[in-house]
Amino acid sequence: MATLTNAPALRSKARRERLRTLGFLSPWLVGFTVFFGYPLIATVYFSFMHYNQIEAPTFVGLRNWRYVLEQMPLFGPALWNTLWLVVVMVALRVVFGLGIGLLVTKIKSGVGFFRTAFYLPYLAPPVAATVAFVFLLNPGTGPVNDILGTIGIHAPNWFNDPAWAKPSLVLLSLWGIGDLMVIFMAALLDVPKEQYEAAELDGAGAFHKFRYVTWPSITPIVMFAVVTGVVQTMQYYTQALVAGKLASGVSVGPGTVIQPGYPDHSTLTVPQLVYSLGFQNFNTGAACVLSLVLFAIAMAVTTLLMRKRAGLLSAED
Repeated sequence: MATLTNAPALRSKARRERLRTLGFLSPWLVGFTVFFGYPLIATVYFSFMHYNQIEAPTFVGLRNWRYVLEQMPLFGPALWNTLWLVVVMVALRVVFGLGIGLLVTKIKSGVGFFRTAFYLPYLAPPVAATVAFVFLLNPGTGPVNDILGTIGIHAPNWFNDPAWAKPSLVLLSLWGIGDLMVIFMAALLDVPKEQYEAAELDGAGAFHKFRYVTWPSITPIVMFAVVTGVVQTMQYYTQALVAGKLASGVSVGPGTVIQPGYPDHSTLTVPQLVYSLGFQNFNTGAACVLSLVLFAIAMAVTTLLMRKRAGLLSAED
């Protein structure tokens, strides 16, 4: 009888706890629904529609998908450039950021100067940093080629050469490596010194201390840097677009439409193609298809990296 009597009170308490939990989760739920759930559903919906942002959308089935995957000539180069940047840029940024972090943590004097010098380029706005970098690497007037020429090195055309355009973007990303440097510095300084002392007592050298002490301690941070780098590079847009426009030498004025990817579509990325289709050619359906393809690739790569046996983390992490 006591159990039956307390049942309504227990149900009321459980209901209050559920409402309290929903109240705490409501900011996240609202943000997830407004900024992720609804846009994703709308993108899937418009991928099956013919929609020019003026007239009402009309259902066309798989026509947009067939157009993007089978008929669009720039889809292949844009996807290749994006994946190339993901592999090369992310890998070099992680290696370079870790190397700079190790270097700064080992310096005995002038740590503040070197830390500030490496971090300052990261604070520059992306457009301003790209403009400065294109100027420095300008094959005709840039100081970099002049310096290389004085020491007898034949300098490339950088952003004006299809073979060097993507490596130039990678150099630009390495110039602003300050964010990863700070993250790796925090991880390196967090490694217990007792482990280094024990390794020295066992006769371990610098390589073995890094391999068996430093690396196991920072692998979660390396995984974080790789995953966030992949996601960011999948959305690579501003630097490639600005660099291509500046290197092309085309003046931009009111009403001017410049096709991205200069030179010879070597810097064209999928986000640029999405913008060109959706907001320059008003082909919203095809732009949504490209967005979904990019989203699927990013999710697949991230899932693969997050698998413990395929990623950097050990089973106990």
